[in-house]
Amino acid sequence: MYQVLLRCILFCLKPHMSSKSKTTSRRKVTTKRRASSPQPVAGIQRTMPAWQRYLLSFLLILCFSAGFYWFFIRPYAYRWKPCYGLKGYGVCMPCDFDVHGIDISHHQGEIDWEQLSTDKNLKFPIHFIFMKATEGGDFVDNTFTYNFEQTRTHGFIRGAYHYFTPQTDPLKQAEHFISNVTLQAGDLPPVLDVEVKGRKTPEELKTAVRTWLQRVEQHYGIKPILYTSYKFKERYLNDSIFNTYPYWIAHYYVDSVRYQGKWHFWQHTDVGTVPGIDEKIDLNVFNGSLEELTSLTLK
Repeated sequence: MYQVLLRCILFCLKPHMSSKSKTTSRRKVTTKRRASSPQPVAGIQRTMPAWQRYLLSFLLILCFSAGFYWFFIRPYAYRWKPCYGLKGYGVCMPCDFDVHGIDISHHQGEIDWEQLSTDKNLKFPIHFIFMKATEGGDFVDNTFTYNFEQTRTHGFIRGAYHYFTPQTDPLKQAEHFISNVTLQAGDLPPVLDVEVKGRKTPEELKTAVRTWLQRVEQHYGIKPILYTSYKFKERYLNDSIFNTYPYWIAHYYVDSVRYQGKWHFWQHTDVGTVPGIDEKIDLNVFNGSLEELTSLTLK
């Protein structure tokens, strides 16, 4: 992008001196082909005034800077805003929420569960942990089995999620999750993570997601949690059917949730730092009390 901008500026600043010779050569060719035609009157060579070149250069730089800010800076500007509330885990924490949690996968690497459970932040103790179990029709997260056991051993409320791939048969994905995830009393409902539409139409996507949710609900006897971003939910999954499922909203770099419907979990950042985990991590809050979170678990 910088090269394109530089070329535009050089073009504006460079006098158009070469146009005179091109005009002359064209006239000679025309004279040879059409000798009977009257000779054109030579015009005065015009160049762009300096003030116009500077103005155009300024406008190009202004447009480029505005586009760069809009697409690359603005979406993440919340990270650099001053925190007027309470900070925890390296970020500014949402106000008026008492129940906090994280979600993990193999991307977080090896976790020091002893430190995670004993070195808790006094202001924002972690109560629940979601973790990736499966993806598509054949992938199993290689850290799931161990982390799922450690979560319960160290006193956290645990949950498991499946990453949905639109191109794979939804019933096959549901069976894949069921065969790899055994939930017990006290565990959170299974979670379906829907982030992309793929090549499906909106109606085809709705049908596929509904198929997974219904099969998993039939097996575990509880409504699954639907995870997706605020914009994705508004665009593709915001209807009366999907609104009956507990909603886990991914909505980063904002002071509060803008979604107007009912929601249960809010993933508010992806750059948290938690004791016992070396990599950056997603932080979440539950929209209710600890007793209400417990009531949401399997019985």
